[in-house]
Amino acid sequence: MTNQYISLYNQLGYHFQDEALLELALSHRSVGGKNNERLEFLGDSILNYVIGEDLYHRFSDAQEGQLSRLRARMVKGATLAELGREFGLSEYMKMGSGELKSGGYRRDSILADAVEAIIGAIHLENHGDMAACKRVILNWYQSRLEKLSVKDTLKDPKTRLQEFLQSRQQPLPQYEVVNVKGQAHQQTFFVECRVESLEEVAYGKGTSRRIAEQVAAGEALILLGVDTREEKQ
Repeated sequence: MTNQYISLYNQLGYHFQDEALLELALSHRSVGGKNNERLEFLGDSILNYVIGEDLYHRFSDAQEGQLSRLRARMVKGATLAELGREFGLSEYMKMGSGELKSGGYRRDSILADAVEAIIGAIHLENHGDMAACKRVILNWYQSRLEKLSVKDTLKDPKTRLQEFLQSRQQPLPQYEVVNVKGQAHQQTFFVECRVESLEEVAYGKGTSRRIAEQVAAGEALILLGVDTREEKQ
């Protein structure tokens, strides 16, 4: 083990015996032929499996849609980039001069890909032993997983209304701002939401058009008899 990676190993909670694998995981495609794209592909699959399995056991009463949204939050690029910054990956990334000049080592997508590639490298170094990857990944994600709640998977009213109508092959709702009151810095928006299958028009108001539309969509859901108190998917 060379001294250059000691700090990184401590951050990762994992020590590579084959440093060539780590160096490959840290090599952006801009360096040429030998880069981390294949390791990234492998790591992405492993990460989705490990997080999915943990969520399955952690939230035994959650439905498939809720679990999918929780997993998506955990494995999305922004979350992976956060991990990359926590590990200090920017100091170790290998990339072409063009990427270096453009600040690629700070780019979310590059850091996220590198985290996935490291997972793939760990998997290969342990000859496909999933237990090793699982231990490392869950250690990285422990605090984030502990903060998760199924309640956070509730969709906003506009999304729920749209999906409700689409599932019944009905036209999408139509929103219209019918009035705006107040000064420019303190306005109140009044919005109508029209649904073809409803005789009544749903109304909403809020301090922005977006908020007013959400309120109107919630009213439309109530008029349609949809339970707005809990997630149904």
